[in-house]
Amino acid sequence: MSFFERLKAAASAEWRAYTEHPFTSGMADGSLDEAAFRHYLIQDYLFLIEFARAYALSVYKSPTLADMREAAAGLSAILDVEMNLHVKLCAGWGLSPGDLEQAPPAVETLAYTRYVLDAGMRGDLLALKVALAPCVIGYAEIAAQLAARPAAYAATNPYRVWIAEYAGAPYQEVAATARRHLEDLAQRYATPAREAELIAIFTEATRLEANFWDMGWRGCVSNRP
Repeated sequence: MSFFERLKAAASAEWRAYTEHPFTSGMADGSLDEAAFRHYLIQDYLFLIEFARAYALSVYKSPTLADMREAAAGLSAILDVEMNLHVKLCAGWGLSPGDLEQAPPAVETLAYTRYVLDAGMRGDLLALKVALAPCVIGYAEIAAQLAARPAAYAATNPYRVWIAEYAGAPYQEVAATARRHLEDLAQRYATPAREAELIAIFTEATRLEANFWDMGWRGCVSNRP
């Protein structure tokens, strides 16, 4: 079993809660309330700003030039590709990049981003990449699952652009590269003595990812009590 699969197995309940969330199911069939998706997308834009800082930190934490280049490529993918998707989607609601940057961060956004950055500051590159893995690798897995559903790419599904972005070959390769690098780091730096520490980081980051979906889901008017 690969290192990443061992992490997933150890955090199986948290991983299921994250990758099989009602929020993403609503994107797959187009039933998700637009207000919920808009709230999520704005918060995810703020999250990506901090996620980019975490990738910049991974450059500093990199022990080799190859590690630095991998981190720099991930940083570019966030700043030059992924954030642009959010800007394009939000433009349809009349929101400018400035509007997105000035939005107040939700508690869930702060909790998740601070946790990842703290894990990186306290630990080595492997610990940081374990904290990043649920997002960068998990989104690829979730999107691939959603893309396989019948209504995912229907013209009537307003979330088909989001699904296509993360299920498409460019992002899938970003995630595959991140996974290969994680496995390489684990071979170099993971020891039996560190296993519990790394599993704890991965489990908490995955739980915080599920909380991020919860934040968006609570924005759905039809699901409010």
